[in-house]
Amino acid sequence: MKLSSGFWQTYKEHPNDATIASHQLMIRAGLIHKSQAGLYNFLPFGLRAVQKVEKIIREEMNKIGAMEVLMSFVTPGELWQESGRWDSMGGQMVRAKDRAGRDICLSPTNEEAITDIFRKTIKSYKQLPVSLYQINIKFRDEIRPRFGIMRAREFIMKDAYSFHENWESLDLVYADFYRAYSNIFDRMGLNFIVVEADAGAMGDGQNKTHEFQVLAKSGEDKVIVCEDCDYAANIEKAVTFRKPLDFDNSGKEIELVETPNMATIEEVSNFLKIKEHQSLKSLAYSGISEDKEEVFLVLLLGDDELNEIKLKNHVGHEHIKPLTENEMMREGLVKGQLGPYNLGKEMRVIFDAAIPLDGSFTTGANKADFHYMNFVPNRDLKGELEVTDLRLSRAGDICKIGDKEGEATLISGIEVGHIFQLGDKYTKALDAKVLDRNGKTIYPLMGCYGIGVTRIVAAAIEQHHDENGIIWPLAIAPFHIHFTSIAKSGEIKELCDEVYEEMNKEFEVLYDDRPKLGPGFKFKDADLLGLPIRVVLGERDYKADGLIEITVRKTGEKRKVSKEDLIPTLRDLLKELA
Repeated sequence: MKLSSGFWQTYKEHPNDATIASHQLMIRAGLIHKSQAGLYNFLPFGLRAVQKVEKIIREEMNKIGAMEVLMSFVTPGELWQESGRWDSMGGQMVRAKDRAGRDICLSPTNEEAITDIFRKTIKSYKQLPVSLYQINIKFRDEIRPRFGIMRAREFIMKDAYSFHENWESLDLVYADFYRAYSNIFDRMGLNFIVVEADAGAMGDGQNKTHEFQVLAKSGEDKVIVCEDCDYAANIEKAVTFRKPLDFDNSGKEIELVETPNMATIEEVSNFLKIKEHQSLKSLAYSGISEDKEEVFLVLLLGDDELNEIKLKNHVGHEHIKPLTENEMMREGLVKGQLGPYNLGKEMRVIFDAAIPLDGSFTTGANKADFHYMNFVPNRDLKGELEVTDLRLSRAGDICKIGDKEGEATLISGIEVGHIFQLGDKYTKALDAKVLDRNGKTIYPLMGCYGIGVTRIVAAAIEQHHDENGIIWPLAIAPFHIHFTSIAKSGEIKELCDEVYEEMNKEFEVLYDDRPKLGPGFKFKDADLLGLPIRVVLGERDYKADGLIEITVRKTGEKRKVSKEDLIPTLRDLLKELA
């Protein structure tokens, strides 16, 4: 492509709302154009990168026998009402009525739509398993769209769905998708890890689910890893253990102590001269399912944080939220002095598994300016205590997998792929049945497999850039070669055109032949766009030595070659970069 007749504009500065590298560089390099908060237009070079991503995905999906479909971006509201997600998706889903008064929505995901296709098409186990995928637009009305296309409201996604007679079949196809995803991200030149994850609103929380995380400092996701145990999990899913701690097991009598104007663990611990983990952190939450609401008290060691995903999965409610101060007053609870002893009313109390129930702790007294010391859960509370893992894992924890043990570390990642085993959640909800081999009706099991197509482009830039601009991995670069001509005479201009035509027969070449721009401007643009290889034919140098300069963007390696050696050298370099 010749830039003299192309559509491309670069910028020296980035907008104020662009806070991460990918957002800044995609704007400055002319890959995207913002139309509204969370809405972006892909410009020619950005679109070429997206299309490269899509091509690799299609190839790997087709290898495992998945067949491509294209579902409507607008889906009937009645399908979501059948599944029960019409209301539970909340404000993320843009809903409307058509002129006939029918409910419709912009698709945030397509479990309902694909299950509707399945139930109207497949009737027997003999037609299973089946795997279908699409690459299509999704819309989720994020409260705070940010980070450019990393967390946009509209985005391109590859979503796939599989249907199975039994778990054995689902496990086999799930493994196929796992391998295909690994191949996809390997081919794209991304440094990624696969981690155990929580299924969230997509699944039932009981079956296999894995995330594919591109490692990047700017990543919003936190991942717990342990090299000694070969363990990796999203922090929402991770199960780790505290290092050995010192606790008071003396069993002293419980004692009410005054703690004037102290409401935090830190303040109370400093005042009583104890360590924070020798206090209990009490959090009041409510759980909501349909028209049922339940209030419960959650107990953690004083220096631990609550993992809300673990709590939600344990209590089994569709939604959970911390109580406001007014809601606490309504329940007879005192903010800052919460505790499980002498609550004054029946309430579900849940202890984190890291708390030794025979140890003595300081805890709120449910009375302004007072705490209890020497509270022993097993001694001072009646009945069997409810205990589960609720804490948020953190760096320095102990990881134990089988007979292996190691120390956990915390890294940042960008989720680019997520695979789920959904079970029969959606086939039951939409009454999608088939006949099994015994002639009985069954609800097939489902798998769901997503890849953020546009997010991959941003994640690749987060991982591959420097102070001068993007450094594209070869597989998803908009072009492979950035050819810059520095020519004034008609003779050298003709030579540059000739060299371009030769390269363009074999390679993907962007030809900067813009006549009114100087070398400095062209070189800055080349670094900013970051194509894998830059070729420069400069009039002065060529006339002096007859050589053409080649620069590898990633390493900065330079070499000069004759016109005759240019094509063979480029072949070799591109093989090395592949």
